[in-house]
Amino acid sequence: MNTFLNYLVVAALFALVLAPVALGLARERRIDRQLREAERGRRAAGPPETRSGAAPGGGGGGPPPPPRGGGGGCPPGPPGVA
Repeated sequence: MNTFLNYLVVAALFALVLAPVALGLARERRIDRQLREAERGRRAAGPPETRSGAAPGGGGGGPPPPPRGGGGGCPPGPPGVA
């Protein structure tokens, strides 16, 4: 009887550890399915109509905006240090 209880405790702990994983996978699959259905609906509806006369996709045809910031995030170090 003691061996059976040991196996039962191990199985219960195993289930407690794997339950969040199984629930997370089920949630991810549900979200992926909803995204696929929304994409299919968007394709079936066709491209959105624009009121302003700009090109679809919001490109505008102009050059890209200049980069923001100083150009890399880190200030230059002292000379001669790699």
